[in-house]
Amino acid sequence: MFSLKKLFFLITFNVSLFLLLMIGIQNSASKRKVNLIINETVKIPISFIIGIGFISGSLTGGLLTINLNNKNNKN
Repeated sequence: MFSLKKLFFLITFNVSLFLLLMIGIQNSASKRKVNLIINETVKIPISFIIGIGFISGSLTGGLLTINLNNKNNKN
């Protein structure tokens, strides 16, 4: 039950960060392309690139700790 609450909080927190990011980049003027291995992306604001990196790291870290806590509780 604890991991379900933590998962709900994690998703809610990251979705709210994403919504704040969308509101915050409305006035962003500096745009860059991201060079991928195969191709380049369209021009997107730098703040969006940094914000998505932070949100994905937060989400990944939260999911890893939920998984590690479940493994530690089974032993």
